[in-house]
Amino acid sequence: VADMSSDILSRVMDFNRFDLIYAGAQKNIGAAGVNMVIVNKNLLGKVNRQLPAMMDYRNHIENGSMLNTPPVFAVYVCMLTLRWLKEQGGVAAIEKINNQKAALLYDTLDSLPIFTPTVAREDRSLMNVVWVMKEKALEAEFLEETRSNGIVGVKGHRTAGGFRASLYNALPIESVKVLTALLTDFAKRKG
Repeated sequence: VADMSSDILSRVMDFNRFDLIYAGAQKNIGAAGVNMVIVNKNLLGKVNRQLPAMMDYRNHIENGSMLNTPPVFAVYVCMLTLRWLKEQGGVAAIEKINNQKAALLYDTLDSLPIFTPTVAREDRSLMNVVWVMKEKALEAEFLEETRSNGIVGVKGHRTAGGFRASLYNALPIESVKVLTALLTDFAKRKG
C-alpha cells in the first residue's frame, strides 16, 4: 500500500509491486478534488466488516468511478495534464527531466556549506527537496530574498522548519535554475 500523491507519474514504476496505490491529483495529475486509486482486484471484498458504500472500492469500479457526481472541472484538468505529459514524451521522458531538476538542486545545496539537505542521499526525493540553514538567524532574510525574486512556497513545513522546494512535473527546469542561482548568490554573500 502506498500514498503516491507526490510521485505518481513522475517516474517509471512497477505498479505490480503494490496491492493498493492512492494518489491525490493536486501534485502531478491535475487539480485538487480528484484522487487516483489503483487496487489489486483480488483484494476487493476481503474486508471482514461492513464498509460504507463510499469506502468500498468495488462500488466505484461497478459504477465506472462515478458513484457520486464527479468534480467535472478537476477531471477536465487531469485530462489536460495527461495530454501534456504525453506531449512531453510520457513518464519516461518526464523522469529524465525530473532527475535533472533534482540533481541540479541537490548538487547546489551540497556544494554550499551554508545550506544542509536534511535527507540522506540514498533517500532523497525527486519531487520534494528539503534543507536547513546552518545559521538560523539568516532564515528570515533568505525567505525575504526568495519572495523578492518571485520564488514562493519555500518555507518549510510548520512542524519541520527549514525550507522545501517542490519539483513536480509541471515545474520547468528554468525555475530550478532561478532558485539555484539565488542559493548560490546568497551563500556567496552570507556564507
